[in-house]
Amino acid sequence: MKNQKGFTLIELMIVVAIIAILAAIALPAYSNYTKKAKVSEVILAASSLRTDLSEYVASNNKLPDNKWQPDFQQTKYVSKLEWDGKAIVATARAIGDASIDGKTITLTPDNSQVANGVIPEWTCEGSIDTKFRPGSCQGKAAAAL
Repeated sequence: MKNQKGFTLIELMIVVAIIAILAAIALPAYSNYTKKAKVSEVILAASSLRTDLSEYVASNNKLPDNKWQPDFQQTKYVSKLEWDGKAIVATARAIGDASIDGKTITLTPDNSQVANGVIPEWTCEGSIDTKFRPGSCQGKAAAAL
């Protein structure tokens, strides 16, 4: 009697089927994670302007008007960053999803303490779908700097 060496065809087919099922589940999840990471850069760009705005309020005890222009250079995933007089608006680009590209993240300061030179809270919202935004940017007030 011969000793069998190797795997049977059915065993190999089962392994290939398992790998295919795992790949079908993992690839869409991986795609969403990469989009979330790219959206995080948009939020970080807006947060950098949040620091500038907080310094302006601390110095002037008021929010700047809509003519105030931040110093900003386009990045791979952020096409523009602007202050509209009420909120910081960052526009996404090249995320790789038509439902995200051209949409915005908005950081709105709580102006209740601006006369004292303080912005106590920020609200992070935007037109980018909430499933691509981190938990800190779901429309709830975030902590001040």
